[in-house]
Amino acid sequence: MLVAFNTLPDSSRLWVYQASRSFTENELHEIRQELDAFIEEWTTHGSDLKAGYEIRYNRFIILALDQTQTSASGCSIDASVHFIQQLEKKYNVELLDKMNVSYKQGEYVAYKPLNDFKKMAKQKAVSKNTIVFNNLVTNKGEYLEHWEVPASESWHGRFM
Repeated sequence: MLVAFNTLPDSSRLWVYQASRSFTENELHEIRQELDAFIEEWTTHGSDLKAGYEIRYNRFIILALDQTQTSASGCSIDASVHFIQQLEKKYNVELLDKMNVSYKQGEYVAYKPLNDFKKMAKQKAVSKNTIVFNNLVTNKGEYLEHWEVPASESWHGRFM
C-alpha cells in the first residue's frame, strides 16, 4: 500500500539507494511511476506492506516501510532489491554499490569510489566539515536526523 513518505512513522524501516549520477527529469517521472506501481503491489506473505518513498537531489531513492502493522520478510526484501536491480539496468546507473560515497561540494552532490574519497581526505580536499550522506541509516528517524551530516558525525569521519 503506497502512502505519502511524510506520513510514515520515524520507526519505519528505511533503505537508501544512491545513484552513480543524477537522473534526468524524464527518468525521474518514469521512476516515480515505477515506484508507485511497485509499492502498490509490494506484499509479504500475501499481506500489503505500508510503504512510501522520496527521491532527493535527483539521485537518492529512499524507500521506507512502516513495520508497525506488517514486517518485511526475506522474500519481500528480495523483491525490492530485484526492483532496484531492474532500475539499474533500465537507466544504466549503479544503485546498490555501497562502496561509493556521495558528498556535497556547495550545492552539487559529488559521487566517488570510497578509495578516491579516502585519498581526498588525506589530501585535505574533503574535511570533517564536508557534508556527506550516511546511507547506513536504518529507519526514518535516523534518516531525518543523521543522513545528511558533516563527515565528523558519520562513519566517513574515520578517514579525516
